[in-house]
Amino acid sequence: MSEETAVKSEKKTKETPEQRKKRMDWFFHLLYIIVWPYFRLIHPVYAVGRENIPDGPAVICPNHTTAGDPFYAVFAFGYRWPMRAMAKVQIMRVPFIGWILSKAGVFGVDRDTTDVRAVRTAMKFLKEGDKLLMFPEGTRVHDGEDVQAKVGAALFATRTGVPLLPVYIQRKKRRFRRNTVVIGKPYYPEYEGRKPSSEELQVMAQDLMDRVQALGEGVG
Repeated sequence: MSEETAVKSEKKTKETPEQRKKRMDWFFHLLYIIVWPYFRLIHPVYAVGRENIPDGPAVICPNHTTAGDPFYAVFAFGYRWPMRAMAKVQIMRVPFIGWILSKAGVFGVDRDTTDVRAVRTAMKFLKEGDKLLMFPEGTRVHDGEDVQAKVGAALFATRTGVPLLPVYIQRKKRRFRRNTVVIGKPYYPEYEGRKPSSEELQVMAQDLMDRVQALGEGVG
């Protein structure tokens, strides 16, 4: 095969953003259907504020206390709203699990480094109109712990012009009883100049977590 023919063949097989979105949505819905019955029975989700979910792209920002929080967020939004998700890179290295998650739009981030590839992937999804699920705290936070919010969500929102969507997931999960997820109103963080300074990003990050915590007042 000549070099010219190889290039033409590669162009023909390369996915367009629309094709990639369709494929990832298909795998997302497949995983949704497989996992949903278990959660519906063992960890039923009670969603509040679904009317606040925007039609277009947004950075979905829940608090994070248990390993199952991504599922609580996904099932609170429902089958209609596929989303991409940022997960720690160790999960994506698990055989088969990492592969199937990547097919559904989950991508890994190395929290110990400045993961430029993960940043580019996140912004690419947002620019292509997808919803991005990420936890602003960066890790699970247990009762009594005080963790400074990371600036990633604010950075992605301001770089791509999409809103932040605060979400509160009930901290103490209960089996066979409803677990509440509150979806807040989307908003655009404000800043001066062409792009926010590092100080402004940190203020945005803290404001975001304050909004998330406010949603949980009286929930538990």
